[in-house]
Amino acid sequence: MKITKLFLFALLTLVSLPCRSESLFFEDEPIQDGLNVFEVSSTFADIYEKLDGIKWGGKNINVAIESLENLNKNAHIAATDERIVLVWQDSIIANYPRPNASDWKGFGEITTALILKLRANDPVLHNASTSEMYQMVVDSLMRGIDENGRYIYSRAAEITEDGRILTSVGLEGVRDERGNYRVTGIYKDSPADTSGIREGNLIVSINGRNVSELSDADLSAVMSGFNSGTSKIKVLAPSGEKDVVLRRATIILADADIVHRSDPDTGGILEIVVHKISDNSVAIVNEALAKYPDVSGIVLDLRAAMGDDERAAAKLAGLFIGAKPVMRIIETAKEEVEVIPGGNAVTDVPVVVLMSDMTRGTAEAVAASFYENERGVLVGTPTAGNARIATRIDLENGGALELLNKSIKTGSGRMIDGRGVFPIVCLSNIRSTNQQNAFFLNVINNDFNAQDFNKNNDFSVEEIRKGCPTITSGADEDALSAAVSAKILTDKKVYNKLIAE
Repeated sequence: MKITKLFLFALLTLVSLPCRSESLFFEDEPIQDGLNVFEVSSTFADIYEKLDGIKWGGKNINVAIESLENLNKNAHIAATDERIVLVWQDSIIANYPRPNASDWKGFGEITTALILKLRANDPVLHNASTSEMYQMVVDSLMRGIDENGRYIYSRAAEITEDGRILTSVGLEGVRDERGNYRVTGIYKDSPADTSGIREGNLIVSINGRNVSELSDADLSAVMSGFNSGTSKIKVLAPSGEKDVVLRRATIILADADIVHRSDPDTGGILEIVVHKISDNSVAIVNEALAKYPDVSGIVLDLRAAMGDDERAAAKLAGLFIGAKPVMRIIETAKEEVEVIPGGNAVTDVPVVVLMSDMTRGTAEAVAASFYENERGVLVGTPTAGNARIATRIDLENGGALELLNKSIKTGSGRMIDGRGVFPIVCLSNIRSTNQQNAFFLNVINNDFNAQDFNKNNDFSVEEIRKGCPTITSGADEDALSAAVSAKILTDKKVYNKLIAE
């Protein structure tokens, strides 16, 4: 109500900040608050024009501009057919005439002017570099249009401006009851690793300040960021107290990891852990299949896999199923597009596909393709049901926008988005050794009567997930996955019966 009154007051009294009919900015003042206002305005004009081509996903430009208020809880923005007003707490700090429809330059300039006003009142936004500013502002804008949308800043521009891509000291941790920071994990070969910090160590001070006095944002800024940075850290370890100097560095994580559990008699089991469905992960998997052609079984671990590249997903699935439909893509008001790999399978080795509620996007379609082609046994818990693919919109500044506006079906046409893919073997129902033994005995004796919810739509998703709940302990899930997968892949009778289900 207060915002409405302020806005009406602005209209009635015409208390508007100075604006010019041609431009909000002077040509001889291109840099304001560290930003090139003409380049920033041009970028936002490009964003609005490109988004107009997809009709805002059912939203409009008002929604986008008003979403900028998400940058700070003290900011409130109202966009009408006549004016665009920014209120900070109880004061009107910006009031502009609304540009005409499709005047993208005008909307770009107003967005830039709003950003300058917000930067003047928000220290975090004020101190942000250009790349960080774009990330914060466009992510806020995009959330108003598509909650899953995001902005990708130009890597070339980011490296030029900040010196390197996102960096980290290479450790993870949580606060304890006293506010100190307990190290829970170390990235191999990271600065933290090479300095001797280990899991369980306690970080008590950073750059002379007690960690208990630092905010979560301060901690995050020390651990990672958009450029390198040096921190002096005091660590408590079992061997005593030590001072460590850490400098953030770029850490490269592969999109897939390979583990070969060898066996002289059977060739062993090849474990493929996919983190992201990408061309990079496809290359890693393809190389591993060529290197270990004689293994007796393959565990394809998709439990934390994600991806929105349908071509990469088709290539990955195609290594195992060949030229058969992997998925169908549905875009708003358009026909379904069938995605089929271009080549033949390179292996016919038995496969167990591990999945969980963190299996998302095209990874869900890959899991479903194994099921529908009787190429692998699905083991785990239901997938996320968050199967969408992004429309990528390239911008003139080298960056891009992504809108997750395409939903995915399986190759045979079953809906995945909003539903998910369900395991044939539910891990959360065979937690103990006795339960596992009874389960496999039932399979061998043809007493395995579990329903296939991938075919049966009579049950709600909530009922299915309740019957096969997420496993809360990651260690428990790892142990169960390893034991059950090994049994399925080393007992052909079990594998064949589960495939036939």
